[in-house]
Amino acid sequence: MVTVNGARYERTVEPRLLLSDFLRNELGLTGTHVGCEHGVCGACTVLLDGEAVRSCLMFAVQADGHAVTTVEGLTDGGGGPLHPLQAAFHEAHGLQCGFCTPGILMTLVPFLRDHPHPDEREIREALSGNLCRCTGYQNIVAAVRLASDGIPTPDR
Repeated sequence: MVTVNGARYERTVEPRLLLSDFLRNELGLTGTHVGCEHGVCGACTVLLDGEAVRSCLMFAVQADGHAVTTVEGLTDGGGGPLHPLQAAFHEAHGLQCGFCTPGILMTLVPFLRDHPHPDEREIREALSGNLCRCTGYQNIVAAVRLASDGIPTPDR
């Protein structure tokens, strides 16, 4: 059994089924993109128990007993407000084609949790495992800075 975006699922799957394929094909959560299938591009990044992982490098059976969050899980799905990071990407034009964006968002959620006020170097280092062929990263960095300004912390 696995919890995905707050919902529990129990399925019998082939031991070799990748988590990315399980999410996309079994659960219909196509926001998790598959790019390189080698863990290099970051497009398939999801959260496993709150930490960023490459779903193309994990078997679905490895998620048994864990909580997975996909990009679809960042909002309530009912037309409610965007996650602050999604809103910042929209505001700062942090995406173009959008293929890499879900993986980048899922990488940045725990990064901003752990580094609520990052500088540009820290942001670029956090993004180093996510490939974007369209943006040149300038607006992505601006979006992360915008999001970090709006994240409440104990010192504010």
